[in-house]
Amino acid sequence: MPHFSRVAVIGAGAGGLVSARELSREGHHVVVFERNTQIGGTWVYSPKIESDPLGVDPDRTRIHSSLFKSLRTNIPRELMGVRDFPFVPREGEDRDPRRFPSHTEVLKYLEDFANEFGVYKFVRFGTEVVFAGLEENGKWRIEFRCENGDVDYEIFDAVVVCVGLYSQPRVAEIPGIDRWPGEQVHSHNYRDPERFRGKVVVLIGYSSSGTDISLELIGVAKEIHIVWRSPKTELLDRESVISNVSFHPMIESVCKDGTVVFQDGCVVLADVILHCTGYNYHFPFLETNGNVTVDDNRVGPLYKHVFPPALAPGLSFVGLPFKVIPFPLFELQSNWVAGVLSKRIALPSKEEMLADVKAFYEDLEALGKPKHRTHLLGDYMMPTYCNWLATTCGCPPYEEWRKKMNISVHLYRMPNLKTYRDDWHDDELIHQAYEEFSKV
Repeated sequence: MPHFSRVAVIGAGAGGLVSARELSREGHHVVVFERNTQIGGTWVYSPKIESDPLGVDPDRTRIHSSLFKSLRTNIPRELMGVRDFPFVPREGEDRDPRRFPSHTEVLKYLEDFANEFGVYKFVRFGTEVVFAGLEENGKWRIEFRCENGDVDYEIFDAVVVCVGLYSQPRVAEIPGIDRWPGEQVHSHNYRDPERFRGKVVVLIGYSSSGTDISLELIGVAKEIHIVWRSPKTELLDRESVISNVSFHPMIESVCKDGTVVFQDGCVVLADVILHCTGYNYHFPFLETNGNVTVDDNRVGPLYKHVFPPALAPGLSFVGLPFKVIPFPLFELQSNWVAGVLSKRIALPSKEEMLADVKAFYEDLEALGKPKHRTHLLGDYMMPTYCNWLATTCGCPPYEEWRKKMNISVHLYRMPNLKTYRDDWHDDELIHQAYEEFSKV
């Protein structure tokens, strides 16, 4: 017999919205707690920055958004949408029809999704979860702060954590940084290039935010020195010749005279160190009595990045993997959670799940992957993971055109950072995508 639960979803970003839909479709009673006054999570842009631009002061004023003003997606819209609600261009003066649209268009898509599937009725705005813990009777106590400042609580059968990954900055460890007199900023607090005009900037990290921000700084900053673990390519060397960009290995140390010393022996007098170094998983509200920990950004132990074996199925996480196509991933993960809670899908035993997690960690160690990359899937692992979820849930497999398009865009992006959003060469895959969309 199916079992229907009262489920608390924490966060009304994309993960929370998709989870709410999947849970409600399954028949569960859903309450989504959202501390802000609108849906969208990290896709809600704010021009404000935190009082600590580095984002490490625990008493800083906190801003949830990590978007910079001109941000466009680095994933084409064909891949971004959930599978039964494609992210296709829509009519309207304030809509962005581009294949790689602005952040405002992504937010509008999420609003369209919430309207289409009636998700708004599940969301309680202005309610910040301050505690989530297991009661002796096996229920979950959720304490939340209301807009008027009062703290109240309710009891639930299960909790789904959907708080995202882009609000708690992760910063590089730099020898001597305490005595360095320059300014430090994390990309979480980057909005536009003007504050860096005429300055010598050391930018750490060259993944998604690092590449986009470095391109914005060209012609604005006096010099840009990019610190990157990977070796330089010929193309990047050519780029540095025709611009004010230099590439370096990691920072060796910094000095009180304002200089930055790189491992290649190069020394520069810098004004700003800009950390494009990612984020830490952060669940300050969650009490699990040690059953779930965050160790060097590994949230664990988690079976398949979702269920902690000791607390399953009452506690689950949707949206932890990174370097993924997020919305379709959320759809499959939350479908799995919904099915497990209704007993449509059976989980392995606690012992079997722990053994699977142990084997997974051993595989990562054998490959030389550090703990903080535990939840990194990437372009090549995501289809395998999604197909496992799809098979487990009884959903259609991850489409081959999605896999091919994702890899095609990834391979084209790096040598064409300035142009890949407006010039592409996968029209046949786009045609396949829209043929599939026409069947929805």
